[in-house]
Amino acid sequence: MMQKNGPLKGVKVLELGSLIAGPFAGRLFGDFGAEVIKVEPPHIGDPLRKWRLLKDGTSLWWYVQSRNKKCITLNLKVPQGQEIIKKLAKEVDIIIENFKPGTLEKWNIGYEDLKKINPKIIMVRISGYGQDGPYSAKPGFGSIGEALGGIRYLSGYPDLPPVRTGISIGDSVAAIYAVMSAVMAIYHRDVNGTQGQYIDVALYEAIFSLMESLVPEYDQFKFIRERSGNTLPGIAPSNIYLCNDGKYVAIGANGDSIFQRLTQAMGREDLAQNEAFKSNDGRAKEMAYLDAQITQWTVSKTIDEVLEILDKYQIPSGAIYNVADMFKDAHFKAREMIQDVEVEGLGTLKMPGIMPKFSNTPGSIQWSGLKLGESNREIYGELLGLSSAELSEMETQGII
Repeated sequence: MMQKNGPLKGVKVLELGSLIAGPFAGRLFGDFGAEVIKVEPPHIGDPLRKWRLLKDGTSLWWYVQSRNKKCITLNLKVPQGQEIIKKLAKEVDIIIENFKPGTLEKWNIGYEDLKKINPKIIMVRISGYGQDGPYSAKPGFGSIGEALGGIRYLSGYPDLPPVRTGISIGDSVAAIYAVMSAVMAIYHRDVNGTQGQYIDVALYEAIFSLMESLVPEYDQFKFIRERSGNTLPGIAPSNIYLCNDGKYVAIGANGDSIFQRLTQAMGREDLAQNEAFKSNDGRAKEMAYLDAQITQWTVSKTIDEVLEILDKYQIPSGAIYNVADMFKDAHFKAREMIQDVEVEGLGTLKMPGIMPKFSNTPGSIQWSGLKLGESNREIYGELLGLSSAELSEMETQGII
């Protein structure tokens, strides 16, 4: 299997992680042309193969998360498996891992071990709390990082317990940082002629980095931002509003000129003439009143009628989509954000498309997640030069 031209063509990535954060980073590398070699435990594989909805015994998520990757099996807990990793480390640019800190060191394949073999290696280490600090040895999932990093506290309504988002946002944000930082490190290594390095990505810090003005507001005013439902404290109007067909429309009219246009769209020029509403600070003080006025207008129309009017007046707005809405949407189709991919044994499977869009070196989906160990012969035989007899013996011993 050959990678097509993409911005990362020629970059080789070894993925040692499992489940979400590490493998999502590997998926992003693969989408843009890197050669990604995913390592899984023999016989059982990545637990993600059995997560969420299964078709013929395999997770549909697996086919998306592991697209564009070459999948090999290897027991990292035994010396023979560790020697294979050391051989692979000579061949790759980047290693992604999301084990608990200290695990790779216990297996003799930590950064200090592998940089002796390949000084140019870049190791991206994703963990719950980072590689040092008093919490570093604690197990940490994305959900815990979301809690510690602040997003859980702010999610939901003030009179109800905190809620989570419907996806593993902590893992995904950490993965995006992992890819971004690895590409930075490659640039530094290759353009400035330096050696490799390791990169420490903590899940809680990835979420914490998104927390906008939380820190300076507490520093200067001891202000603790609280849950606020669908509103944004201090920014108005920005909310979701009920229409008469039971659907909700999201409207962001918090810019001064946008709010003026919204009042025209609603036929409520009296709101525009109110001096208190001409700037955001005044509108923020009357957020509940403005939301009530907007709801009074939206609830008199269907969501399609509301959107048509808002589009006419160039008001940022949109329906709140579920996945069925996405499948029907013309813009999703035009942007190729839902693509058909052939999966052996299943036929055609729809999966999320590629973003961001590159004008000259676009990413692509070349194949879906492979069967367990499907790339063993290619990687161990062609890349490392092991014979068929050696591979058979390694299989017998449970090494691969």
